[in-house]
Amino acid sequence: MSIVEKFLEEMGLEEGQREEIVAIIKGMGFKNEVSKKYVVEPTLEFGVVQDADRLDAIGAIGIARCFTYGGSKNSTLHDPKILPRDNLSKEKYMSKDEKQTSINHFHEKLFKLKDMMKTEAGKKRAEKRHKFMEDFVAEFYEEWSGRA
Repeated sequence: MSIVEKFLEEMGLEEGQREEIVAIIKGMGFKNEVSKKYVVEPTLEFGVVQDADRLDAIGAIGIARCFTYGGSKNSTLHDPKILPRDNLSKEKYMSKDEKQTSINHFHEKLFKLKDMMKTEAGKKRAEKRHKFMEDFVAEFYEEWSGRA
């Protein structure tokens, strides 16, 4: 039994409710949607949880998280010779074999999240955060190139 399952049981949730919550958690990741392998049938509850998770990944906090994670993994900040990967499968997205950069993560994942939102509230909130990231990355490239 996982920590989550144990917690839900201790909270007194019925087995069906616990199973639904665990399925949402297991199925909401970006890598599952990229691979079109849905672990759970998309419901309103699934969309709300998934949108909340994705909103945490974008905007100012998303930028901070991206660079914090990249730094913890000793990822290169940016290398113009390492291009972002397109049309990633789950396996390719998860692969540790290819050297990637923190800036490429914006192109490979973060810029895609706005259009993957499930709820109207999520879509609305994602617009502002997405624009902020676009402006940040544009400024980053200007400074990197010495034009700013």
